[in-house]
Amino acid sequence: MASRTPSGSGMTPPRSSAGITLLAVMVALALTIAVLLAMLTVWWQERAREKQADLLWVGARFSEAIGRYYEAAPDAARRYPERLEDLLEDARLPGTQRYLRKVYRDPITNSAAWGTVAAPGGGIMGVYSLSKAVPIRGAIKGAAGQMDSGAKHYSDWKFSYGPPGEASGGGTKPE
Repeated sequence: MASRTPSGSGMTPPRSSAGITLLAVMVALALTIAVLLAMLTVWWQERAREKQADLLWVGARFSEAIGRYYEAAPDAARRYPERLEDLLEDARLPGTQRYLRKVYRDPITNSAAWGTVAAPGGGIMGVYSLSKAVPIRGAIKGAAGQMDSGAKHYSDWKFSYGPPGEASGGGTKPE
């Protein structure tokens, strides 16, 4: 038997079905939120992996540019750049020599500021991120894989150049 509303203008559904509908809507909403949170986590992790890969690429460009800057001068005049901007245009040699198109931003911090590795005789022999974020384990492949062991923060990754035969070594390495 259906009941009438106070105004007498129609029928209302039984109370038990209204509660079940509300419960079903709440469960559907909870499931939707759970799926969205899972998708957000996956997106966030993928974005972090992209930034890490960008840091490896940019670090390798700095290391190569510092190496080319160092090797461009005759043996007696070889030295490391005093500033990162020296890699944009080398005034030591006749003609214009450029080793980088621009001083890249740190992909992790999105800042133009970099930590620098001092060369033994003065100048800059490498760079590193100033980020204290923890690297994603297992996301490094290839030659840079050596950086995965022992690096607790991105700031532990040093991208430096050392001439062949020097004790400092070259390329990307953890310190």
